[in-house]
Amino acid sequence: MGTLSVIDWVVVALYFTLIIGVAWWVIKQRTKTPTDYFLAGRHLGWFIVGTSIFASNIGSEHLVGLAGSGATDGVAMAHYELHAWCLLVLGWVMIPFYIRSKVFTMPEFLEKRFSPLARTLLSVVSLIAYILTKIAVGIFAGGIVFSVLLPDLNFMGMDSFWIGSILVIVFTGIYTVLGGLRAVAYTEAIQAVVLVFGSLLVLVYGLNALGGWDRLYEITGPEMFNLWKPMVPEGMEATWAPVLTETRMAWYFNNQYPWLGMLFAAPIVGLWYWTTDQYIVQRALGASSEMEARRGTIAAAFLKLFPVFIFIIPGIIAYALAQSGELAVFQAHLLDENGDIIAQNAQAAFPMMVAHVLPVGVRGIVVAGLLAALMSSLAGVFNASSTLFTMDLYQKLKPNASGEHLVLMGRIATTVMVLIGLMWIPVIQGSRGLYDYLQGVQSYLAPPIFVVFFMGIFNKRLNKQGCLSALFVGLFLGLFRLAVDTPVMLIEGFAYPEGSFLWIINNIFFQYYSLGIFVICVLVMVGVSYSTAVPDYQRISGLTFGTLTSEDRSISRKSWTWFDVATSSLLMVIIITIYLLFRG
Repeated sequence: MGTLSVIDWVVVALYFTLIIGVAWWVIKQRTKTPTDYFLAGRHLGWFIVGTSIFASNIGSEHLVGLAGSGATDGVAMAHYELHAWCLLVLGWVMIPFYIRSKVFTMPEFLEKRFSPLARTLLSVVSLIAYILTKIAVGIFAGGIVFSVLLPDLNFMGMDSFWIGSILVIVFTGIYTVLGGLRAVAYTEAIQAVVLVFGSLLVLVYGLNALGGWDRLYEITGPEMFNLWKPMVPEGMEATWAPVLTETRMAWYFNNQYPWLGMLFAAPIVGLWYWTTDQYIVQRALGASSEMEARRGTIAAAFLKLFPVFIFIIPGIIAYALAQSGELAVFQAHLLDENGDIIAQNAQAAFPMMVAHVLPVGVRGIVVAGLLAALMSSLAGVFNASSTLFTMDLYQKLKPNASGEHLVLMGRIATTVMVLIGLMWIPVIQGSRGLYDYLQGVQSYLAPPIFVVFFMGIFNKRLNKQGCLSALFVGLFLGLFRLAVDTPVMLIEGFAYPEGSFLWIINNIFFQYYSLGIFVICVLVMVGVSYSTAVPDYQRISGLTFGTLTSEDRSISRKSWTWFDVATSSLLMVIIITIYLLFRG
């Protein structure tokens, strides 16, 4: 039952035909100028903006990593999905500044607010982050899906993992490189619908195979449905220290995400990702107006709530199927001889549900959804990467380059980044879990970027010296931690001498380390800014709350109505309700 039937392949083929048709229609449109290619001519409506944001985010790390974390840690990772409220911050707080500045990229906004060097630094760091996380993770997840669905596939010495990775890259890369953001956004609108519908089928058939919701709760127990993990597990000493003892370390890395880290550290990553990351914000920058951009972010926020139920819960169901013995293949693959979950194997939880729970025909629909998730996330990062490289780096070197030449260089840059991402896959394979890897790396790189954007908008007194100091210090601390962690992930059996400085750094819980970087960056930015010259307020007019004109405020006020306020309020009520439901 682990292979696709003829009917399933027909369904998948129909899906690809639809995507090819839409992509071809978009590619035939005019995409000769940078605005056309990188920002879809700034003509996207709210529905395309919202579904595109959702499809770009809900990609490979979710269908493989998030479901895997559901199997190992229950609903703990739902905290990150409930950060849908961060999209409201993007729409209501940040979008007016971005739209007003008419920028192509987030680093370009940083240049307008602070300095050209800040722009260059953020562009380089963002490109590195995309290679280490989004591109490599997307490729890796594609391989995982193919290795589960087509385990016997071999070609020229390559197994199904590598064949799947390469196929996903090639197909996605073709329409992304040729069509730019417009091709990405319109195909993602279709992929979002297919993804949600297909994943809901996994939830329904999974619960049916297990015997319903009550049976799921009976097998897993209340702890799997508890969002608020304790600081210290029952039976251990009640004292707390961010540097873990050997006993605490074993607990933290097998029962992750205590409430303190999720409450104070996780929102730093959430706000960075949803409100300042080119990968997400670029869709809103392509909107036709501030109103369309804001409504697109509100729509995306509602869609963002689905992953709790279409990825995390199916992951828990896979664990329950293994524990109950309902399906022997789950027990054999996911559990060790002691009946404990195997973290590395748990990454295949969602594809296994597709392969072994769904009936013929339905399986083809869900496989199409899986491929939609893989392609949408990769397409988004390909386009964001080419935009950053071309508009923030290459155009600086070649200021007189034509629009056609800039588009060509963006396409070439994307190809190079994909190749580098392929070479980084072994590092991800050595990590505890795909979603854990992703959140860890983002937690190390996000704090300084979050600090300079938000504090730069809210406090007009902060200057370029403070911005650059915070970026350099924060990024150094983040890259240092990543360099310390990498050998542990990459080299089997590698460990630092217990009690050594590097051992301590490696074993500080990643969210606490992220919170430490955040605090240091705030202190550095404020301290350096207030001890150096006052910035030119005329130059940054309209880029901070303190320099807004009455005309700026009037334009923003006209861009929203009671409907936008009501839908945003409803979203917050739903989020709070989910928090109350998942208390174990």
